[in-house]
Amino acid sequence: MKPAWRSVCLLLLFLPMGIASARAQKRDTTKTDTLRKQHLKEVQVKGLRKNQEKDMIPVQTLSGQQLKDLSTHSVADAVRYFSGVQVKDYGGIGGLKTVNVRSLGTQHVGVFYDGIELGNAQNGVVDLGRFSLDNMEAISLYNGQKSAIFQPAKDFSSASAIYLTTRVPKFEDDKKDNYQFAFKTGSFGLANPSVLWEHQLRDSLSTSFNAEYLYTNGRYKFIYAKAGGYDTTQTRQNGDVRALRLEGGLFGRVKDGEWSTKLYFYNSGRGYPGAVVRSDTNLVHQDRQWDDNFFVQSAYQKKFSSLYSLRLSAKYAYDYLHYLSDPRLDVSTLYINNHFRQQEVYLSAANLFQITPHWYVNLSEDGMWNKLNADLVDFVYPTRYTSLTALATTINLGRVQLQGSLLETFVHETTRVVNSAAGNTQQLTPSLIAAWRPLADSAFSVRAFYKRIFRMPTLNDLYYTFIGNINLKPEYTTQYDLGFRWERMFNDGALRSIELQVDGYYNQVQNKIIAVPTTNQYRWTMINLGYVKIRGIDVSAQGNWALSAKLLLSTRLSYTYQRAQDFTDVVSPYYGGQIPYEPWNSGSVVMNLSYGKWNVNYSYIYTGERYDAIANIPENYHPPFYTHDIALTRTLQLSGKQFRLSAEINNLLNQQYEVVQSYPMPGTNIRLIIQMNL
Repeated sequence: MKPAWRSVCLLLLFLPMGIASARAQKRDTTKTDTLRKQHLKEVQVKGLRKNQEKDMIPVQTLSGQQLKDLSTHSVADAVRYFSGVQVKDYGGIGGLKTVNVRSLGTQHVGVFYDGIELGNAQNGVVDLGRFSLDNMEAISLYNGQKSAIFQPAKDFSSASAIYLTTRVPKFEDDKKDNYQFAFKTGSFGLANPSVLWEHQLRDSLSTSFNAEYLYTNGRYKFIYAKAGGYDTTQTRQNGDVRALRLEGGLFGRVKDGEWSTKLYFYNSGRGYPGAVVRSDTNLVHQDRQWDDNFFVQSAYQKKFSSLYSLRLSAKYAYDYLHYLSDPRLDVSTLYINNHFRQQEVYLSAANLFQITPHWYVNLSEDGMWNKLNADLVDFVYPTRYTSLTALATTINLGRVQLQGSLLETFVHETTRVVNSAAGNTQQLTPSLIAAWRPLADSAFSVRAFYKRIFRMPTLNDLYYTFIGNINLKPEYTTQYDLGFRWERMFNDGALRSIELQVDGYYNQVQNKIIAVPTTNQYRWTMINLGYVKIRGIDVSAQGNWALSAKLLLSTRLSYTYQRAQDFTDVVSPYYGGQIPYEPWNSGSVVMNLSYGKWNVNYSYIYTGERYDAIANIPENYHPPFYTHDIALTRTLQLSGKQFRLSAEINNLLNQQYEVVQSYPMPGTNIRLIIQMNL
C-alpha cells in the first residue's frame, strides 16, 4: 500500500502546480523589458549559489572554454582530470568506460543529466563514453551531495555525483538563430561530424537541436609480451564503433521561473575488443553489442512568493541492449545471444520554504518505476517500485553555514514468477554538512561533512538467471570529510588569481556485493561479503596568469593519495591489501596558454602503481603509467563566420599501458577538428 499512497501524494503535488504553470504561461504572452531584467537577475543568483556550494561541499568543475581546450573525446575523458576519480577503460574507442570516485565503487556514483539522474536498474552502471562534449556546458563532480538543498530527493541518494549540464540557447543582439558545424577526423579511421541549431521563437521561448555521428575502425597497434617471453607488435581488432546521437530541447521562461523539455536518442553498434591473453591464438575477438537509448525529460521551476518555490521533474526512459558472442566466429567464447529491455518512469516534486531570510527547508518526494525484460532462460521479469522522501534544511549564520538532510527510501519489487521477488527495503539515511569562515572578509573557509547512504542491489544482482540472489542486502557507505578552500585575487603582478582546495576523507563500504563461485566453477552467485576502508587526501589548485597584455596562462593541478584496503577476510594472507585497480597516487596537470587568436593546451595524467587483484603480490602488480596530450587551436573570422581549427596529439610519448589488465590502450594518436559558428 505504501508505494500507491506515495504515488497519490505525488500526483496531488503535481496537479495544482500544473494549473499554476499553465496560468503563468498565459500571463507571459507579452514581451516586456521587465522580463529581460528578471532573467539577468536569475543568472546572478546562480553564480552566487555556485560559490556557496564550493564552501559547503567539495566540488570540482570543468566548464566553458576549459572543456573546449582539453584533448578529450567524451565525458569519461574529461572526468579523468578530477582528483579522487578512477576511470576504468576496457580498451580503446569501443570499450566500456565507467567512473569510480574515492574507491566507493561505480554503482555509488550518480550521473545527472541536466538535473535528472541517468538510471540503469539492470546493472547500475552508466557508460560515460556515449556522452559527447559537443553540447556540454559544464561537468561537475560532487563528493557526498550538492549543498544546494532545493533539489529532488534522488539527488541525496548517491555517495558522489557527476552533473552534466548541457548548453542552453543564448542569442546576442537581434539574432534568432545560432548554427554550429563541426567535423573531427584523425587516427583509427575517425569520422565525426556534428551539427547544432538553436532557434529563438520569442524572448521567453527557444529550441535546440543537436546531431552527431561517430565512426571509427578502432584499430591501433600495441606491444605485448608473448608466451615465449619476448615483445611483439599487434593490431587491436574488433574495436569499431558506429554511433548516432540526436538531442532536441525546448526552453522557456515564465515570471520568476523557467522550464525545459529534452529529448535524447542514442543508437550504436560496436565490437568489443576483448582481453589480450598472452598467447598467439587469442588476440581476435568477435563479441558485438547494439544499443538503443531513448529518454524524454522535463523540468519546471518557479518562485511563487518570497516564502515558497517549487521544482517539478519528470522522465521516461527506454533502453535496449543486444549482446552477441558467437563461438563460430571466436572459438574461445560460449554462445550468448541476449536481448535486454529496460523502462523507467520518474516523477519528482521539490518544495522549498523560506522560514527566515537565513533559514530554508526543502521537502522532496520522488517516485520511480523500473521494469526489466530479457530473453534469458527462466528469467523472472522483475519490476521495481521506489519512493524517496527527503527533508533538508540549511541555516546561514554569517561565517557559519549548517545543513542537514534525512532521506527515506522504500523499495518494493514484483516478479512474474511466484515467490521469486526480493523482500521490501526501507531505509532512513542522514547527512550533515558544515562550513566555517574564520574571518568575515577572508577567502579561507573550512568545511566538513558526514553522510551515510546505500545502494540497492541491481536487478542483475538479484535476478540474473542462475547467478542472482534475492537475499542480498543493500551495500552501505559511510563518508567523513574535512577540508578547506582558499582563493585570492591580485590586481598587480603576473599571477591574477589562485584557488586551492584540500580535503582529507575516510570512507567505509559495508555489505559489499561480490560474485563468488558455487560448488560448480561455471556457476557463480552474488553475496554480501565485503568490508573496505578508504583513507585519502584530494588536492586541487587553479591559477590564472597575465604574462603580458595578450599572453594569458591558466593552470590546473589535481592530486590524490588513497589507501583503499580490503578487510573482508580476517584469516586471509592478503587481509588489509589495497583493493584492485586503486593506485596509491594519481594526479593531473593542465596548462593553457593563449595569445590573441592562438591557443595551446597541454595536459598530463599520472596513475601510480596498483594491483589487479586483492592479492598484492608481484604477479598482480601494474607499474605506473602517464600520458602527455597537447593541442593547438586557431580562431579565424572569415566573411562574418567564425572558424575554429584544432590539431591534437594524444599520448605524445607513445606509452604502452593498460588501465584494466589485458586491455591495451592506444599509443600516439592525432585528431583534427574544424568548427564553424554562424
